Amino acid sequence: MAWRAAQDLPDGAYVNLGLGMPVLAAGHAPGDRDIFFQSENGILGVGLPPEEGRGDRELVDAGSRIVTLREGAAIFDSAASFAMIRGGRLDITILGAFQVAANGDLANWDARVPDKGPLIGGAMDLAVGAKAVHVILRHQTNDGAPRLVESCSYPLTAAGVVRRIYTDLAVLDAGPGGFMVREILPGLSRDELSAKTGATLAFAPDCTALVTPDLD
Repeated sequence: MAWRAAQDLPDGAYVNLGLGMPVLAAGHAPGDRDIFFQSENGILGVGLPPEEGRGDRELVDAGSRIVTLREGAAIFDSAASFAMIRGGRLDITILGAFQVAANGDLANWDARVPDKGPLIGGAMDLAVGAKAVHVILRHQTNDGAPRLVESCSYPLTAAGVVRRIYTDLAVLDAGPGGFMVREILPGLSRDELSAKTGATLAFAPDCTALVTPDLD
């Protein structure tokens, strides 16, 4: 999913990656594109993860992962970072989610997480500040419930912001017209995908097979 999301990042983009699967997209960005990855704790130009045992423990991203800096990187305080986010300077943010609604509503935090309180983070700012919001998530929960739904049952992070979704089964767009399937996993029928989704699906006329690369 992270690989597929990375293929849609354009040359010259300023991109924020959320915690979890989204941060993996940085390692799969096409080598012929110059992309600046931003971390909301105050880095523009996050590089590839360091070799084992060779990283600087004082250089971390918003998820406390040890990172490197690419050529031309800048480091600044959180106030400047969120001024960048709220000022619409980021082209794309890729976030994780609990649910996405057919109209693009995003739910990716939950105050009901035991012993941790409301885990909101910077997602609300990113969701409304970035020019485009992409989401990576598994198509269903571990219990088989759909994560792509007609309307979110989790608290909303932002309304109507998600435009592209990458799941383990498909690539879809969301918006005023509902879910539009752009790519579907080979061997999975349209009826099977619809049965695993909590909202009506439309299929693009040019809907193609979802590419699954060999990353071994």
